[in-house]
Amino acid sequence: MGPLLELRYPTPAELVAAARALTVRSPGLCVLRQVGVSRAGRPLHLLSVGRAERAVLVVAGAHANEPAGGGTLLALARRTVREPELRDGTSWHFLLCADPDGASLHVTPSPRSLYDYHLGFFRPAGPEQPEWAPSVLPPDRLPPETRALTGVIDEVRPYLQVSLHGTDLGGSWVQLTRDVPGLAEPFAKSAAQLHIPVETGASDAAGWPASGPGVHVMPAPEAAPAYPSLTDDARHSTWYHAHRYGGLTAVIEVPMWAGDLVDDPAPHPAPHAAMGLLADRLLRDADEVRRILEDARPEHRDAGGPLLRAATWVLELVPGLAADLVRTPPADGTRAYVGSVDAFARRVPLRAAAMLRRALSGTDERAAARLEYLVARWSAAFATSFRARWVPVGQQVEHQSRTVLAAAHHAREQSG
Repeated sequence: MGPLLELRYPTPAELVAAARALTVRSPGLCVLRQVGVSRAGRPLHLLSVGRAERAVLVVAGAHANEPAGGGTLLALARRTVREPELRDGTSWHFLLCADPDGASLHVTPSPRSLYDYHLGFFRPAGPEQPEWAPSVLPPDRLPPETRALTGVIDEVRPYLQVSLHGTDLGGSWVQLTRDVPGLAEPFAKSAAQLHIPVETGASDAAGWPASGPGVHVMPAPEAAPAYPSLTDDARHSTWYHAHRYGGLTAVIEVPMWAGDLVDDPAPHPAPHAAMGLLADRLLRDADEVRRILEDARPEHRDAGGPLLRAATWVLELVPGLAADLVRTPPADGTRAYVGSVDAFARRVPLRAAAMLRRALSGTDERAAARLEYLVARWSAAFATSFRARWVPVGQQVEHQSRTVLAAAHHAREQSG
């Protein structure tokens, strides 16, 4: 990625500049073009390398708070230019940032700690997320970022779409909309070599079949969701749009900080009791944030904007999520799953507090100070409980890149 970007995550502007440099050096091979605009008028750029009909589409920046994907996308783009064997019968297409508006609001390119990361945290409400919007909104209300992404899928018809995601603290895992035989082995090998834990019981994939440790395959449409309270459904997201052309989607998650509690597949001695404790803590922590919001609202009834919308949306999810966690039996009874849910239950109110602090800063300093205290306390507890260990940006990028290339190879073999 270059010595500077090895130490931090590239910004959307830096990704565009790097893509332009590739087109200047290889004008017959690379094409950079605008494929849409965001709600705020920011351009969405697609870099294409090669002209073969069979295509791989790589999407970065779908979630603003998961910045590793930008560096991975850039590393992959440079490799596809440099290594002609990767273009043998395959064209590569890179959507540089699926949500540039969100990226403009998440402002921690080089976080020093979980606390530092959350001071600049932003993740939009579900209906404003490009990939998830189709699962919660009617077609005529989809945001322009979603329409741009599905338009690219319609155009290039990828046999594989890869969406680059990440987690703040935990391990690495893969979600597949259809199985890719052979992927689990290189994924696990890469994680082991780079000292990144494999999240074998990822709460994001609760109840999904696994084709190998940390490689989760979307369940059949008739399968009951692990968290019934959530209105979004991956089977109605843009991940499934590639299926209309015979393709599939791989979602590759990599952690910023590694955690030691998410990779133990041994049975938990009391998973149901543990879920009850986690649900109680989730409700208690969210109530602390909600009370601050209610105290602030009389003076800020007209306050709005994406930070407040996102914080409010997160808080509204909590009662249903807590109820989901205590139903019998848990989706998975392993220590890894309980650890993953523990992380999930910590980050939900922490994110709400972080975004609400930013929304109220400058207008209600007392409320902002109370929220900053919660962000500091919860960030420290999260890091301590999971024995957080920073994963260097270069290792995050390398693991994600290896997994993308392995997925492209094995999915191509599968597609014939």
